[in-house]
Amino acid sequence: MIKNNQLSISCTLLLLFSVATQATEQCSLVEQATPDEAKNYIQCLDKKIETLTRIQQTWVNKITLDLNNIEEETGNTQLLPIFKRSMASQTKYLEDSCKWRYLQKVPNGTQAAIVYKRCEIRILEQHITVLKQPI
Repeated sequence: MIKNNQLSISCTLLLLFSVATQATEQCSLVEQATPDEAKNYIQCLDKKIETLTRIQQTWVNKITLDLNNIEEETGNTQLLPIFKRSMASQTKYLEDSCKWRYLQKVPNGTQAAIVYKRCEIRILEQHITVLKQPI
């Protein structure tokens, strides 16, 4: 029990550190961007996605630990499998929701990539907000 509490505290501290170090740089793209400007913009979006994914995973790890603790304390074995299933559904939702937007912009590969990445960022931000809600 003490080990789980220490792990939960460590996870919370990691969460705070992740949020504090989140990239504050705003990605921007001018209307008639050159290929190099578009490339830099896409790279900026990739960095934001990487940061958001790391924050999301930290929250998932924290919630998993919390649910494991609840299971040990109460014997309720239903919570963790449902949470894991919701995570799989969230991943599939992100992929499908952004994919149709991507396909709508094809054959312009640059615009398609930008639309997909913007979609991914919005959904990751929304999901992190949901994960932050107290249990």
